[in-house]
Amino acid sequence: MKLVREACLWIFRCGAVAVAVVLTAGIAHAAAPAASAADTVAALFADWRAFEIPPSFEGAPDYRAATFERRRGGFAALRARLERLAATATTTDAQVDLALLRAEMNGYDFNLRVVQPWARDPAFYATVRTEQSDTPAHEGPNAHRLVELWAYSFPLTAKDEALLAADLFTIPPFLQQARQNLTGNARDLWITGAGTIQGQIADLEELQTKVAHGGKELQAAVSVALLESLEFLSWLNERAPSKTGPSGIGKENYTWSQQHVHLLPLTWDEEVAILKRELARAHASLKLEEERNRGLPELTPAADDAEYQRRADRAIKKLVGFLGERGLYPMHDWMDAEERQRRGAFVPLEQRNFFAIATHYEPLTLYTHSTHWWDLRRMRDEPHSSPVRRGPALYNIWDGRSEGMATCMEELLLHAGLFDDEPRAREIVWVMLAQRAARGLASLYLQANMFDLAQAKAFQVEWTPRHWMRPDLDLLGFEQQLYLRQPGYGSSYITGKVQLEDLMRERAQALGKDFTLKRWFEEVYSAGIIPVALIRWQLTGKGEEIGALVARE
Repeated sequence: MKLVREACLWIFRCGAVAVAVVLTAGIAHAAAPAASAADTVAALFADWRAFEIPPSFEGAPDYRAATFERRRGGFAALRARLERLAATATTTDAQVDLALLRAEMNGYDFNLRVVQPWARDPAFYATVRTEQSDTPAHEGPNAHRLVELWAYSFPLTAKDEALLAADLFTIPPFLQQARQNLTGNARDLWITGAGTIQGQIADLEELQTKVAHGGKELQAAVSVALLESLEFLSWLNERAPSKTGPSGIGKENYTWSQQHVHLLPLTWDEEVAILKRELARAHASLKLEEERNRGLPELTPAADDAEYQRRADRAIKKLVGFLGERGLYPMHDWMDAEERQRRGAFVPLEQRNFFAIATHYEPLTLYTHSTHWWDLRRMRDEPHSSPVRRGPALYNIWDGRSEGMATCMEELLLHAGLFDDEPRAREIVWVMLAQRAARGLASLYLQANMFDLAQAKAFQVEWTPRHWMRPDLDLLGFEQQLYLRQPGYGSSYITGKVQLEDLMRERAQALGKDFTLKRWFEEVYSAGIIPVALIRWQLTGKGEEIGALVARE
């Protein structure tokens, strides 16, 4: 097996030379000052994104410390170009674009100074993805050149076999590089990262079975990736006892990241206050709802897949019909089909996680959140006129808008009357809000190093109503690991929701009788999937929130 691995690596490294040359050329171009006539926002954006892609080392993205150090000059030149443009930008569109660009550059800087996933987080080196994310990009810190298995259709064509083999051949050199890069002492990140690598091993074993009759190059690529992953897991486990440090980034760093990367004008303490209030409100509202419904029949879960599918079909029709008939939302012909692609399936009782429990009682409650997929379809079919806002922002900067809107939809549609004919389903909406507030609050304490991961998970379990969050299922560990890896993600569901609600208040006040929910949605969507503070600036011309943040950098 070792000979197979070495042969496969040699083949891939020979083929990677051209890729390395192209990437290096792109980086050199990005670092060079552009002519003044061409120094526009779009040109800067293109050069910045080319620079942000790391060079290649032995066929894998290069995250070595010496490489980051060597590239500091190129980054500084891009920042200087940004400041020159910002000093002369006059239109709101350009100012918003430049603020988003600054946030991305701050994200790069913050990763380099503080988060350092390549040095602290073994999960950074798990690059196989079996599912498409429902957000603009995969959640959490992710390496470049992910292996997106979900994007392939099996059985593979000869062309796709070659593409997948090339993707998989990046794994062995990347895991070899990890042994050099991983110098951190963050215990929770290390332990959970080893679990993520174990998950990659399971995914590769499943892939090995699926391509058992494929070409020799693809089979070799899977085999060597699997072997390297197994050896890397052993390496991680051997060193785990020596990892004793905290994994959170601390309150001060957290606040800096939220304000200057995610453009959320809140401190750690202010976020805690907001999430505590939402947790209390959700629990109190649930009790009031239960009192209102006293004497009504309890909801019963779907008994089998046939019943689950009937409920799912009814829920999708009801959601899309309600929005269209009430004129609440900008409608598209594809909305029904997008929901049906992710309708889910029956899960045995003992295997149901929090969200499966909710959907087996009433799928409609979670389908309001899965309007995520409408966001992605709109991003694809109705691209923004600005290239800066056309695709996903880097470093999960979209989290408050994306997760905030999905969470906002749950309660918004409850108040609009979606569940009026099914009062018991209203209770589930409050259960879901309580769960999101509980896990977000736990993540804040985790980042402040007031909790370790075990305490964060216990807090989330304790404050999720009805014992629906179970510690024996994977969801709990996945959520708190993600929120530890990506500071601010756990709280973004609530903070983004609160920002959007406040923007609704502001637009309703400004528009008076001309305000409608449909108009509000159209305005928000027209600005792009960007931080809510930037959407506010775009819609109102009020950029003082962003200006105050820039002044504090």
